Amino acid sequence: MKYSLAIAAAFTFLPLVTIPVHALDHAEFSAGQAILAGQWDVIDIRFRAECDPSVATDVALGATFTDADGNPHQAAGFYNGQDQFVIRFTPPSAGEWTFATQSSLSALDGKNGKMSVQTARPNRKGGIIIDPEQATRFRYQNGDSYYPIAFESDWLFALDAQNADDIPDTRKLVDSLAANGFNQVVMNVFAYDVNWKKDDRLVPEYEYGSPSVYPFGGNNDEPDHSKLNIEYFRRLDRVVDYLDQKGIAAHLMIYVWNKQVHWPEANSDADNRYFDYVVQRYQAFPNIVWDVSKEALGYGHSDVDYITQRIKRLRDRDQFERLITVHDYSYCRRFTENVDFVSVQLWSSELHSVMRNVCEAMPNKPILNIEHGGYEKGPYVVFTGNYTSPETCLERAYQCVFAGTFPTHYWQGAAWNVIIPDIDAMPAKQRPRLDYYRHMRTLVDRYDLGQLTAGDKNSNAGFSLHNGNDLYVYYVPKECEYIGMRLPKSLTGQTMTGTWFNPFDGSFSKPDVQEIVQWPAFTKPAGDGFRVLIVEIQPKSGDTP
Repeated sequence: MKYSLAIAAAFTFLPLVTIPVHALDHAEFSAGQAILAGQWDVIDIRFRAECDPSVATDVALGATFTDADGNPHQAAGFYNGQDQFVIRFTPPSAGEWTFATQSSLSALDGKNGKMSVQTARPNRKGGIIIDPEQATRFRYQNGDSYYPIAFESDWLFALDAQNADDIPDTRKLVDSLAANGFNQVVMNVFAYDVNWKKDDRLVPEYEYGSPSVYPFGGNNDEPDHSKLNIEYFRRLDRVVDYLDQKGIAAHLMIYVWNKQVHWPEANSDADNRYFDYVVQRYQAFPNIVWDVSKEALGYGHSDVDYITQRIKRLRDRDQFERLITVHDYSYCRRFTENVDFVSVQLWSSELHSVMRNVCEAMPNKPILNIEHGGYEKGPYVVFTGNYTSPETCLERAYQCVFAGTFPTHYWQGAAWNVIIPDIDAMPAKQRPRLDYYRHMRTLVDRYDLGQLTAGDKNSNAGFSLHNGNDLYVYYVPKECEYIGMRLPKSLTGQTMTGTWFNPFDGSFSKPDVQEIVQWPAFTKPAGDGFRVLIVEIQPKSGDTP
């Protein structure tokens, strides 16, 4: 979708308005008046102060929030345009709180307030953390398991960037993702355009390359890096917030080097101002996952030291300690201690074994295959990778799952510069098979696959996940006619129940009850494609199930 430079200029200087679609809670600061908030809900506390706009983004602003037990929590503030400054906070607990501001601008310094925080609403779970009991898995702050099934949509920021009042296209796409089991979107703060040939059939309606929107002053062709475009970030807020409301993590890539963005010089004042502002503005969102840069070391823009310094700078400034990764396997492999989880790009045909090798090389980190070479075909050819069949892409995603790692899906109708937001309006034959991932979500949640152990064979073919006791889940390749169990000898004579799961339609077979013999086996149901077999061991007579 091409925009004129005249619109770009207007975009930079749009008046500060209240955006109705923005679901963020907000309150104008008033001394002596308590602010109402919700546990794990984002609250913007707005302050008014006159300041030269040319230096306003350099104003230091923060606050110390103190809960009823006297525990302090820090929060960052930022300039929000005109005379408005914001401290953005997400309360980790319910109860009565107080806060006090600190600022380099005297008009914002030493403001004291109160906050009354209600108990968390249903489905508000807090931020994503590393499971303290299992370092290769994720949890929410409330203790619930978080199992990422990710979807990459680099240009998600651009869908409604020209709409001052609403984000209808963003909602259409995000709603489709949420309805189909995705709970993480890999996206850029900003990207400009691809460097490969575009499909001649691509219509302007779905083309978001070369947008006139820009996070700095000016535009991408004639940038003014000394300024930040505050309105750009106000509109990006809406996207991150809507993802949060739908229970989807925003895997936010702060930079991207190979999408023709005119970035400021690395480590310059302008570079640091941009980086710090992004961290200040988005760290309070509980659904944020940080990624320093897409393909961070692949294009000569930065080196290892720069990425390491960015990570340190991020950790120094992020008061909420959101998880950090780097979209570069070589960096994660060499500097595993610097990241909270590992992002890999591995396209190998022998994907399961390759992902198991990654697990063995980095045994104490969650691993996300952020790009496994599968790019599901769409109505326009965008970037084919090695695999475009939706069934093959799904097969590769399941191989990541059964390796004990996490998958990311690409669809050529919503990645890079091309986005078709209204999937339901497409002809049925052109729609992506997002329903496959809804079925995956059903399987993951029903058997809590994230808590199972990977890497043990336990069969004569395929791959397995198990709990070491009474649950074995098998990936059975499409070539197999049957699968033979390799169960502990101590189970011989007990009863097992086998249930087949069809990953293409989400159906479960009627359970097949068998006695466990020396060489137990189940015959794979007829039909194309791989299948998943769930084997549940029944307790011995008299045992507590």
